[in-house]
Amino acid sequence: MPKYVAFLRAINVGGHLVKMDQLRGLFEELGFSNVETFIASGNVIFDTKTTNSKSLESKIERHLMKSFGYEVATFIRSVTELGAIAQHKPFSDEELTADGNTLYIAFVRDKPPGAVAKNLVSLSSAIDAFQVHDREVYWLYRRNNGESKYYGAALEKGLVMPATLRNVNTINRLAAKYCKK
Repeated sequence: MPKYVAFLRAINVGGHLVKMDQLRGLFEELGFSNVETFIASGNVIFDTKTTNSKSLESKIERHLMKSFGYEVATFIRSVTELGAIAQHKPFSDEELTADGNTLYIAFVRDKPPGAVAKNLVSLSSAIDAFQVHDREVYWLYRRNNGESKYYGAALEKGLVMPATLRNVNTINRLAAKYCKK
């Protein structure tokens, strides 16, 4: 049975506090099996016979809206896709390991249109560097160079679509645990 990761936007931030056992229960109510959560930031791993990511996103969003009373944007990736995301290296090892640098990955539903991707990449600076690959935006934040203005909602504004961010360490840990070698 296919295994997926649901990356949920705005879980346990901005006053939207959700206990992980409650979140697991909501996914089980949808008929998913082997449901697990990974850290308390809205990462849910589950098995399902359904293979259509779009229908999974819609189904989960409707159920969470009904349960919580607010929208929870949901971004589904198969564990195969997760492995490819973890392996993709849009920046050099030197850039990735430099003191003060952190790589984030923004998940979006659809590949950003060419003009949007080009505009986002053009916003790169001494502080922020962006690369778009498929349905992910890789953001290298160089903290030692200053304060970024693109965290969270500002990044979504540049993308002109909902997104959720994860630190690359979270992605690497998920991939190590769930992706077959």
